[in-house]
Amino acid sequence: MSDTPEMPRRGPLLMPRSLAFVWINLALALIVAAIGFGLGFAQGVGAQLVILYTIISVAVLFGLLNYVAVILESRAAARAPAAEAGRAPLDEPAGARSVWMGNRVLIVSMLLLLFVYLLVTASVPSFRTVTNLIAFLVLEAILLFAFKVSGAFAHGRSAFIGLIVLGALIVVSSFTIDGFLSGANIKAILLFASFLGIACIGQTLVALLGGLDLSIPFVIGAANIGLLYLIGLGVPAGVAFGMVLLIGAGLGFLNGILSYRLQGQALILTLGMGFAVAGLVQILTSIGSSFSGNVFGTVPPWLQNLAAMNGQFFGLAVPPTILLWIALAIIVIVALRYTANGRYIYALGGNRRSAQLIGVSELKYWTLAYTLSGFFAALTGSLLLGWSGGGFIGVGDQYLFTTLAAVVIGGTSLSGGYGGYGFTVIGVLVLQVLSAFLIGIGLKYEWQQFIFGLLILPMVALYGRAPHIRAQV
Repeated sequence: MSDTPEMPRRGPLLMPRSLAFVWINLALALIVAAIGFGLGFAQGVGAQLVILYTIISVAVLFGLLNYVAVILESRAAARAPAAEAGRAPLDEPAGARSVWMGNRVLIVSMLLLLFVYLLVTASVPSFRTVTNLIAFLVLEAILLFAFKVSGAFAHGRSAFIGLIVLGALIVVSSFTIDGFLSGANIKAILLFASFLGIACIGQTLVALLGGLDLSIPFVIGAANIGLLYLIGLGVPAGVAFGMVLLIGAGLGFLNGILSYRLQGQALILTLGMGFAVAGLVQILTSIGSSFSGNVFGTVPPWLQNLAAMNGQFFGLAVPPTILLWIALAIIVIVALRYTANGRYIYALGGNRRSAQLIGVSELKYWTLAYTLSGFFAALTGSLLLGWSGGGFIGVGDQYLFTTLAAVVIGGTSLSGGYGGYGFTVIGVLVLQVLSAFLIGIGLKYEWQQFIFGLLILPMVALYGRAPHIRAQV
């Protein structure tokens, strides 16, 4: 028998044995082709030629990289007998497979970012610029840096990655969009982040216990038109505001009680409760009116000042809603980290039975989390009325997705017991800056939803690989 090692694979396509090498080579080929793809459009080359050259370059480069990988594997196989004589089998390196296993989330994330760039470049002519190509390469580099460096953080890895991504988005947006760092634009980003951040308080608390609240967008819409309807009936604005918040808290309490008693049906129950509430409010407010789902009236000046872009706080040109969100964020973060109630929430989310053994009431904290979720959803809907100046039942529709996305992107585990509102704040800011960036480069709302979906998928895979959401309750 010959001692010369065989090539790993022979045939029409020369491929390495290691699947990790194949994926890495494909990623490298796609990244290099993406550079040529963007430059081709930037230089005015026809779309058909650009696509053709991109396909050819991917195929050629992928083949060459695989050939190099095959040669490397052959040489490694030739050295293997001599290496085995000098060390125990347990000392053998894991090989290329360990590269894939240790970096699969990073590789998938970079490929998704590449896919988004290619799709947007092919579909939006105004995006075909050298500046946007450089921005894409910078984002890829920063993503690689974030994943590699974050391994040094035993705790808060997701928060570190989120902060790096947030910083990267701000840097890239600042040199690709004129006026991105202007005072007016920053104020707009923070104002919309405040609406989302307040709505996410309850979603975070519920997620820490291992549940989700899908009624939030419907409560937001119901509070939005319900508050203006009550004011139109002659109820004093302050009283109507308080009534809406209490009703929202009551709906959350009902969600908590029913979902706890039914054991494991929190998602379906809260979704059904949300539809029922939204439908009932539309029925009540449309009596005697032909505008179902819309309520017209005069919003009190104090409510407009709370949430309008030109709102002021003691003479400062800052909408009070932003300051309200900052204050609420500090209170929630401190309460979760430094109070007994906060520790009990983490204990229940982490291990329900152990928490019960030390006397922690699951019913109490489960219903409390959902009650607060309903309260803050109603508060968000009321503040949005001050911003828009008119009631609309669909004003909360986008919050069905974004509240969940902010929680997951921040790193709070969907199975409970890990994360916190500080993480959610990072997720909120990432989403809002990303949204401002996408709007700034001219993408429409449906493109934003598509890209948000691609963003949340790997995050769910990373943080949501756990038993079913309510396996513990």
